[in-house]
Amino acid sequence: MIVKRNICLVMVVSLLGLTAIAMPAGKKPNILYILADDMGYGDVQCLNPERGKIKTPHMDQMAAEGMIFTDAHSGSSVCTPTRYGIITGRYCWRTKKQTGVLSGYGKPLIPTERITVADLLKAQGYNTACIGKWHVGMTLPTVNGEKLSQKGLSNVDWAGTVEGGPSDLGFDYHWGITASLDMPPYIYIENKKFVGECTVYKTFKRKGPAQAEFEAVDVLPDIGKKTVEFIKKQRGDQPFFAYVALTSPHTPIVPSKEWQEKSGLGQYGDFVMQTDDVIGQMIAAVDAAGLKENTLIIVTADNGCSKAANIEELQKKGHYPSAQYRGSKADIWDGGHRVPFIVRWPKGVAAGSSCDQTVCLTDLMATVAELTGSSVPDNAGEDSVSFASAFKGEPIESTRKGVIHHSIDGCFAYRQEKWKLCLSYGSGGWTAPREKEAVKNGALVAQLYDMYKDPSETTNLYESHPEVAERLLKQLETDVMGGRSTQGTPLENDLDNIKLWKTK
Repeated sequence: MIVKRNICLVMVVSLLGLTAIAMPAGKKPNILYILADDMGYGDVQCLNPERGKIKTPHMDQMAAEGMIFTDAHSGSSVCTPTRYGIITGRYCWRTKKQTGVLSGYGKPLIPTERITVADLLKAQGYNTACIGKWHVGMTLPTVNGEKLSQKGLSNVDWAGTVEGGPSDLGFDYHWGITASLDMPPYIYIENKKFVGECTVYKTFKRKGPAQAEFEAVDVLPDIGKKTVEFIKKQRGDQPFFAYVALTSPHTPIVPSKEWQEKSGLGQYGDFVMQTDDVIGQMIAAVDAAGLKENTLIIVTADNGCSKAANIEELQKKGHYPSAQYRGSKADIWDGGHRVPFIVRWPKGVAAGSSCDQTVCLTDLMATVAELTGSSVPDNAGEDSVSFASAFKGEPIESTRKGVIHHSIDGCFAYRQEKWKLCLSYGSGGWTAPREKEAVKNGALVAQLYDMYKDPSETTNLYESHPEVAERLLKQLETDVMGGRSTQGTPLENDLDNIKLWKTK
């Protein structure tokens, strides 16, 4: 295990093998990484022009000025594991978190000794910030150091110090909430301190302790304001990295009054429109600060659209949140994890361009390492591949054979070029047929799809192409058991046995 905290940055660079390149600050791009919460691929108008009815002018304009990745995937079809992968460059199922997500009181999933993308960029001289939803666990202080209790107003020490969160993982500045907006405690954290204390109960789907003035409807606008404030403070003499994790359009679906009834599709459509507007505010702040040319902005999502959006009703009105893809949030099918991925970087990306190569959100670490002239240590970013070459319209050179997908129930899938193998009877998530139902219906033990000919995953080729299924399964086993999916020294997962077939 690597020791990396509580030592000066020079020692961090030396001990971790993070190469600090002598490049002028202006040569390194600023990086604004915006992560929407539960926003489907088809929720962005320009990605779903025929079956998308929600207006998203700011993301559409960003795409017109930059690049669309049409085959980008989150590391999981639910939020906690995806966020772990973005920050560490490692699939979350390599940890002991094999299914589901953390609660708002969840313990840190990322040990402080693990290298993060913020660590890597900080070693390159970046000013790093994490704003918005965290949901990868923190150690909340308790009264007299007692065991954490969630009873009543809980025994959290609201005047205490929060440990194991962004401030301990390479971020110079942190402001946000512990987890999803429908998970208590309902209170902001700035750096390692709570902003006030929880003295009342509130219910935003789930009932729990809340700071008296905390209201769910204010959180998305507040995230936008905090991000704009951070951008305005940048002077151009030091590059910045801002990881901005929105709380929308995840539940509670609470568009502000000025956005209500704007979409004609109900509250979900309104909330997506407001999400687009907040993203536009951040982009405008970058441009107003004179940082447009050399700021890499990425807008993506942690997984597909949630069923809480009332997908069937949206479809009746002509809006398909997953576009042509099957399933939605939590599923192993592409609707669960194929996500919007839009890039704008005038200095490095041609306007109106696109990339159809398969990428994963775990790829952020390797990509920014290449862009900043550094490298990822051999014992970090185990599942991260740089897609920087795609910005120039060139093929992505990868030592990774394929991309691994994962559902809320822990079901695996393996994608390699046109082929996708799902180790599940059904969706592996919330869409029918779920696993038990699919078994009763006599479904095959696995699914194999040609994603080029059949992107909607309608025709299972598992029995007709056994040689393909066998090849993909062997590669999946190799990538899982070897502790990494990229070339390098074999590493260990955090648990000895990872069960590939969850319902076989």
